[in-house]
Amino acid sequence: MEDRESIDLDIGKYFKTVQRYWLVVIGVFALCVGLSVYGTKYLEPTYAASGKLLFKVDRTSSLAGIGEGLGELKALLADQTPLSTQIEIIYSNRLLNQVINQLNLVDSEGKLREAESIRKSLEVKIIGGTDIVSLSYESKDPKEAADIINTLMEVYMQTNVDMNQEDAIEAREFISQQLPKVQEEVFRAEQALRSFKEKNQVLDLDAEFRTAVTELAELNRKITVLESELSGVNALAESLQTQAGFDLEEAIAINTLSQSPVLIGILTELENVESELVNERKRFKDQNPRIIALNQKRDSLNAALQEQVEQTLGSQAVVPEGLLQVPQGQKNNQLERFIANEIQRVELTRQLESLYTSRRNYEQRSQNLPQLEQEQQELQRKVQIAQVTYETLLKNLEEVQVAENKSTNNTRIIEEAMVPEEGSTAKIQLLALGIMLGLVAATTSVLLLEMGDKYIRSVEETKKIFGYTLLGIIPMFKNKRLSSYFQGEKATPDIPVIEASDSFISEIYRMLQANLKFLSSDKRIKTIVVTSSVPKEGKSTVSANLAATLAQLGYRVMLIDADMRQPSQHHLWGLTNAVGLSDILVGQAELQSGICQGIERLDIIPSGVTPPNPLALLDSKRMTSLIRNFSENYDFVIIDTPPLILAADALTLSQIASGILLVARPRVLDRASAKSAKEMLERSGQRVLGLAVNAISKNESSQYFYHAKRYFPTKKVKAQIYPKSSTKI
Repeated sequence: MEDRESIDLDIGKYFKTVQRYWLVVIGVFALCVGLSVYGTKYLEPTYAASGKLLFKVDRTSSLAGIGEGLGELKALLADQTPLSTQIEIIYSNRLLNQVINQLNLVDSEGKLREAESIRKSLEVKIIGGTDIVSLSYESKDPKEAADIINTLMEVYMQTNVDMNQEDAIEAREFISQQLPKVQEEVFRAEQALRSFKEKNQVLDLDAEFRTAVTELAELNRKITVLESELSGVNALAESLQTQAGFDLEEAIAINTLSQSPVLIGILTELENVESELVNERKRFKDQNPRIIALNQKRDSLNAALQEQVEQTLGSQAVVPEGLLQVPQGQKNNQLERFIANEIQRVELTRQLESLYTSRRNYEQRSQNLPQLEQEQQELQRKVQIAQVTYETLLKNLEEVQVAENKSTNNTRIIEEAMVPEEGSTAKIQLLALGIMLGLVAATTSVLLLEMGDKYIRSVEETKKIFGYTLLGIIPMFKNKRLSSYFQGEKATPDIPVIEASDSFISEIYRMLQANLKFLSSDKRIKTIVVTSSVPKEGKSTVSANLAATLAQLGYRVMLIDADMRQPSQHHLWGLTNAVGLSDILVGQAELQSGICQGIERLDIIPSGVTPPNPLALLDSKRMTSLIRNFSENYDFVIIDTPPLILAADALTLSQIASGILLVARPRVLDRASAKSAKEMLERSGQRVLGLAVNAISKNESSQYFYHAKRYFPTKKVKAQIYPKSSTKI
């Protein structure tokens, strides 16, 4: 909403600016339009010739199956059209220079024309929704326009054919260079695959993987069977060992010895000696020769037995004594079973170890198969890619060799340029250009004038710069014509509120005093310093009319002219300035002698003789005492002071007053002075009661006071002033 209001304000400000400079606007606009009208007299007719090119896809290559893609129009980027590229080729210097040379186009000096001279009059565009491009050329010579278009289309078509053949030649040369490299790449890829198979002993990994799974299953089955058999053999071996009372080594030794006849004979004889010795000991003592002889024979047989064992089993073999006995049938059978069982156990253990080794080998191979398969697939892909690339290059080489000898053209002339019979002039365009330039020049002129204007022009601008409360808007009444707009011919030049108390101007000042009253409801406003930023803004007139309005409303008012440099109140009221404020302050005159009566309830003190240093008098204790005295004896004290940026009098007096009423007059007050005055007020910290905008123009007055003329009568009604009791505000 704020943006819309600011746009409306800007547009309104612009139209107000145009209204101020309407003579300049009309003059600049009329000048531009007049120049364009004058220029139409010198325009010569121009002739336009046009032709059309159809862009189509060459079907010969696709039907023959060779050279597909050559000469086909394709865009490099997705947001472009291939026809745009062809249009730029038509605009190129290469084609335009060929047209110039073929037609021998020369300039006024007899030299061949530049390509730019053709390009600026040439227009090439796409006919919407089609693959047709339109070419048009404007020239003062109708035949030249038609010749240029026709020649340009022929040159473009021949150039298109040449470019397609150049593409085929470049493709053939490139393929010829790449073929040996690709062939070498195929050889290296195949060699790498062959080396891999030889190194890893690979024939068919898929078949090998299936075989490995089958073999592992079979090995696990066999291992399970052998482990079961070995478990039974081990149990039998433990049982036989428990029954026989010897282990495997002992059984082997016994079996070996039992096969020796000599050893059997010794054992038999030793057994007989032992039996005889037992019998003889029953009859004789150990010292008996018979016993001694048998002991010696036994020892001799044991020595022979040990010697025979060493010869049979070796010198390191030790056979327990209890095992060397004559073989018996049952014991010999157990020994054979024990040995056979041990042999079977050893054989089963050996078979299991062999199966375990085979299974480990298969498992290790199976674990390596995925890695080998990945490596083999990578090598096979390289071989396949290299082979496909090589075959593709061979096929493309054959195609480009055919396409190199073929004239490929994807354009066709569907409309030749005809010699135009009628020409045209740009009168309407020139007039439109003149109107547009006139509008632009007029707008620019207004903007430049506005930029160079340093004065404030409106109430809104005044409010925006100062930012104070707007207490009143006072129309210009000094001009006789403007005053009659509001109240006929009844106002006096300077203080209209006295002669026409029922006039619109009088009501404006009553509204001003009412706004001053409403500023503060708890603290009365009695002493008002009236000032302005620069001279000629009407501060003295506003002071006089405000004081007269308050007096007419029944208040006792003191009006003091404190502008000792350029006093005005004695002129406005028709008083003498022989004795005034300066004389009272320096003690050269009594207070009563300096007070003059303006109207009933209004006393006036003129400025008096101009002193050498007015500020010293206004900043004196005597001045402070006078103001306080007047504040006690009057309802209002109005002080007319010099402009802010010219003297410090207003700021000094505002220290002993209720506040400052700032008067601003558009078209008199400049922006720089207004900003300086506002900065001075802000630095001083004095209270600014508000802003009174004085002497606004008739045009702006009609904006704010549209209904004033109908509401206020034009017939003079003599004002009747009735006494009122003093009311403090």
